[in-house]
Amino acid sequence: MPSQVIEVIDSHTEGEPTRIIYRGGPELGDGPLPQRVIRFRQEFDEVRRGVINEPRGNDVLVGGLLCQPHDESCSFAVIFFNNHGYLGMCGHGMIGFLVTLKHLGLVDSGEHRIETPVGVVTATLQGDHRVTIENVPSFRYLKDVEIDSEPLGRVVGDVAWGGNWFFLVKNLQEDLDIRNVDRLTWLTKSIRDQLTRQQITGIDNAWIDHMEIFAEAKSSDCDSKNFVLCPGSAYDRSPCGTGTSAKLACLAADGKLQPGQIWRQESIIGSSFQGQYRQPSEQELQAMAQFSESLTPEQPVIVPSITGSAYVCGETKLIFDAADPFRQGIPV
Repeated sequence: MPSQVIEVIDSHTEGEPTRIIYRGGPELGDGPLPQRVIRFRQEFDEVRRGVINEPRGNDVLVGGLLCQPHDESCSFAVIFFNNHGYLGMCGHGMIGFLVTLKHLGLVDSGEHRIETPVGVVTATLQGDHRVTIENVPSFRYLKDVEIDSEPLGRVVGDVAWGGNWFFLVKNLQEDLDIRNVDRLTWLTKSIRDQLTRQQITGIDNAWIDHMEIFAEAKSSDCDSKNFVLCPGSAYDRSPCGTGTSAKLACLAADGKLQPGQIWRQESIIGSSFQGQYRQPSEQELQAMAQFSESLTPEQPVIVPSITGSAYVCGETKLIFDAADPFRQGIPV
């Protein structure tokens, strides 16, 4: 059996790595993207594991598969994944994706519509590195959810959608410092486990797989600092694009942020995203059919925009030798 070669471009967005498969990836057909994700998971999951996990990757890495879009209004499509499984959207990954397309000579500066499994994202490339993504519509689903966690006591937070499901913790006073990541990881894993035990979910029993803690920003240019735990239990080095979208939705619901008002979110390593939002159109609201029946007027929907910078840092041919016992990655 011959070796398989998969070609990838590596980048990082505000410190968080992205690996885009642009040649040699699995052929998933041309159906709707959610159907292709199912096929990816059922028939080609060894590709995800082999690209992301050791010895070729690591637990913080987010991957993406460049695809042909199903939506004719889009120029490209992408399916994001990590060490745990498949992601609905990925904000830092989308910024890295567009910079990767620029590196490959597939796009120029300007606006591009990109299809994801949870909707269309408009990404605008400004030069070689700076990107603004207008994310999928986002909203707060549950406010002031209380859980009782044995190591932490009473924890209060909001459940919100920003392209992935988030629990945004409100009442923990923690030192959000890079030297404190072991404790922060333990805390957020404990919170996520308790949410699961108490059967607190997103819409349609969706697993709340991202945890987010906030503190006062250490940079004078930012409004807040965060720590984000991703599914698979790695922490986000960037401020998290879908997490910042979820934060903007909560701020908008509380009347603390107005349309067009800038919010600057600092990450655990000191990098930052700039965020703002607008009101959705009727067409955008209609496209949220999977969510709209579960929402009330007290759960306003916003369209967030996130701006950050990405840099290409590698071009790699990944070799999957048929004789390699770890060609499908080391399970962690």
